[in-house]
Amino acid sequence: MHIGCHLKLFVIFTIILLLNTIKPSFSGNPKAAASAAIALDCGATSEGKDGDGRKWDIDTKYLPPSQGDSQTIKATFQDPSLPSEIPYMTARVSNSDMSYKFPIDSKSRYFLRLHFYPTNYNSFNISNSYFSVTVAGFTLLNNFSAAITAEALTQAYIIKEYSIAPLDDGVDSLEVVFKPSNKHPGSFSFINGIELVPTPNFFDSASLVGFSDQTLDGKTSTVETIARLNVGGNYIPPTNDSGLLRTWYDDTPYIFGAAAGVTSADNETVGLVYQGMPKYIAPYDVYDTWRSMGPDPNITLNFNLTWAFSVDPAFTYIIRLHFCEHIYSKVNQRLFNIFIYNQTATPSGADVIAWTGAKDVPIYKDYAVNVQGKEGQQELLVGLHPRDGVEKPEFYDALLNGLEMFKVSDGNKNLAGPNPTLSEALAKVVKEKREDFSKDKPNINAIGAASGVAAAFGLATVFAVVLYKKKSKMPRSKSGTTSWLPLYGNSQTTGMKSTIGGSSVASAQLSTEAAANCRHFTLAEIRRATKNFDESHVIGVGGFGKVYKGVIDGSFKVAIKKSNPSSEQGVNEFVTEIEMLSKLRHKHLVSLIGYCEEDGEMALVYDFMAHGTLREHLYKGNKINLTWKQRLEMLIGAAKGLHYLHTGSKYTIIHRDVKTTNILLDENWVAKISDFGLSKTGPETTNQNHVSTVVKGSFGYLDPEYFRRQQLTEKSDVYSFGVVLFEILCARPALNPSLPKEQVSLADWARSSVRKGNIDDIIDPHIKGTIKPECLKKFVDTAFKCLSDHGIDRPSMSDLLWNLEFSLQLQESGDGEKAATNNGRNNAVSDNINMHLNTLNLEEDEDEGDDEYSAATTLSSNEENSSTAIFSQIVHQTGR
Repeated sequence: MHIGCHLKLFVIFTIILLLNTIKPSFSGNPKAAASAAIALDCGATSEGKDGDGRKWDIDTKYLPPSQGDSQTIKATFQDPSLPSEIPYMTARVSNSDMSYKFPIDSKSRYFLRLHFYPTNYNSFNISNSYFSVTVAGFTLLNNFSAAITAEALTQAYIIKEYSIAPLDDGVDSLEVVFKPSNKHPGSFSFINGIELVPTPNFFDSASLVGFSDQTLDGKTSTVETIARLNVGGNYIPPTNDSGLLRTWYDDTPYIFGAAAGVTSADNETVGLVYQGMPKYIAPYDVYDTWRSMGPDPNITLNFNLTWAFSVDPAFTYIIRLHFCEHIYSKVNQRLFNIFIYNQTATPSGADVIAWTGAKDVPIYKDYAVNVQGKEGQQELLVGLHPRDGVEKPEFYDALLNGLEMFKVSDGNKNLAGPNPTLSEALAKVVKEKREDFSKDKPNINAIGAASGVAAAFGLATVFAVVLYKKKSKMPRSKSGTTSWLPLYGNSQTTGMKSTIGGSSVASAQLSTEAAANCRHFTLAEIRRATKNFDESHVIGVGGFGKVYKGVIDGSFKVAIKKSNPSSEQGVNEFVTEIEMLSKLRHKHLVSLIGYCEEDGEMALVYDFMAHGTLREHLYKGNKINLTWKQRLEMLIGAAKGLHYLHTGSKYTIIHRDVKTTNILLDENWVAKISDFGLSKTGPETTNQNHVSTVVKGSFGYLDPEYFRRQQLTEKSDVYSFGVVLFEILCARPALNPSLPKEQVSLADWARSSVRKGNIDDIIDPHIKGTIKPECLKKFVDTAFKCLSDHGIDRPSMSDLLWNLEFSLQLQESGDGEKAATNNGRNNAVSDNINMHLNTLNLEEDEDEGDDEYSAATTLSSNEENSSTAIFSQIVHQTGR
């Protein structure tokens, strides 16, 4: 027994020694920093992984023995907006002081992230939770109520992020202390998750706006993160950061005013050229996307590109702006001013090329500003405007790639702001939701209920931040708090009637990221835009409903797709369209501006495509006879959009309804992919190459392999695009029931014609004779392979795109053989470039086409009863 006691003491001593010896520190390698990070799932009894696959440890390793008063407890309700159970479904709760002690390297700066999920925890009434958090003498939170903050921000969970400056030499531990407030009887503190990430000291001196000769020393500053935005780009999760496990959000909800500028991406760059700037400053994705003002000086000179943030007064803020010029390469081509808090931050103007010396070189600039005021949140604006004075730039434009904002601790080492005060409208909504929830669920307290239903009614309130499109604003709350937001919304404003009222079906299904990335229109706005859905404004009809031409914000043309109540394509496609397009930005994808769901009506608002669908310019009273070169350029644009879906986004996205009515043309005849209502994300694991799903799509374009096996792959889009290629070449519909049986399906007829060597007979007469033989051979060869019966035999979208671009090169080249020889990927073609079409290398047996599946004409005996519905879709090409 005596030996056993000594053994236990030895083990405890050894663990304590190890914990104090292993100090996470930044070694200059971001990957090393990430691996040295500590992530605690507070209250958990075992290790686990979150939704991103990150590992979270138990918190008892970092709790000194004196923390006996704390309790571990599980949440009784899981809000659907939580990104994962870990670290939010367990908590450590204490009625007295509670502290965590972490071994550190005093020379390192650290990110400290605190995760709170204010919900029902059995006997603990979350509305009684008020507490402070202090670290190394700094007050991070004071009299903090996570429940009030979550209600005001309409969020189910809160993330607070701080960057702790290096401590004095000799300090080998960091203590995080939670102290219940003595101003509220029965108060307690709680915490769900803690992260401690060693980082470099990435702050330097920041120029003090308004004082040209003064700077703020950021190296010694402890700060709170207010915002971190990937301007003009998509959400970047911690796992895709440059090693520091930061989260970067889309900037759209922070845009102020009606003009949002233009977003762009450098999809063709071979890489950024860092010139002395550490790569951990921001990930590549931040510098590869940007928001600019646009090319028209008549427009750009008349507005500021502005972002708005709600901040606490009487604090100094560091604003870090990230830039990377990808278009221009000379000084004074793009020169602009930067305004921060209504003051000029760049007296001599901002010129990225002048700063970097070359394009594709990232750079950042830090500015500091002191926000005045005594109480109530203030609005801090960051704006850009082309420089228009004595120094006239070549182009009146401005750009920004990324933005970070940090609150600097004051002279009393304080970062804490007041709890927000709910606006009267929001307070009323919260009260009603509590009462309704209490009637149905009496065993769950009201505050927990309010947090639980945040996903249901909070989405609408989040849209208040998206009032960047409106000039009039809703009243803000009297005071507030900032949050390192997992959702969007620093503003405490009222929401839209339809969603708050609980009648919203689709909005409740939307992810918060998707909802925050879109503008929310009222039904009254939609009616005004379309003159109460005047039939004269109808520009198209689809499976979802009619499409109207409309005008918003006085002069901005849009296309508004209104749901047909009798259509089978309703809420699911409405939600899918928003979920997909809200996260995607590409030159060749139609941009979704926003949506409306109110009083049973659903509508989607898009950029207006002046030249309509590609189909209407091919046949059925086509307005313009497109040249072969124009058709190739449009196909290349559409292929680029599909290639981006397959390879350029976070997940593979399969469109599932590629056809000429879903390829739209803007005022410059640029082709863009539209209609994502049937889209699906690809396989989530690398050992799968398909998604099992019910068959959906348009007959005539439907992949036969997908139809037979119900296994969807990106090669299904390739098949559909192959039909589009022949549709462009032949200028006839994918299905035409009025033709002889062998010609009903364009796919079957085209393949048969290619095999027989008489493809010339089915080419559109308007372009016959204008296509160079070598170009036609390459094009037909590519289209034929896209229609292979088995997906494995079809080209990838990448190869398809390359083949189309090469076809265009052959068409434009005076010497097709020379062009082919100059391209290493097509040496095999150069040897055969002048071969006759009937000698095409089809890589398939001659008799294979006789018994091939035709989605239009082949029906099994079990399907004949439903043939009426199927051929209804065939005849009425506007539907699916």
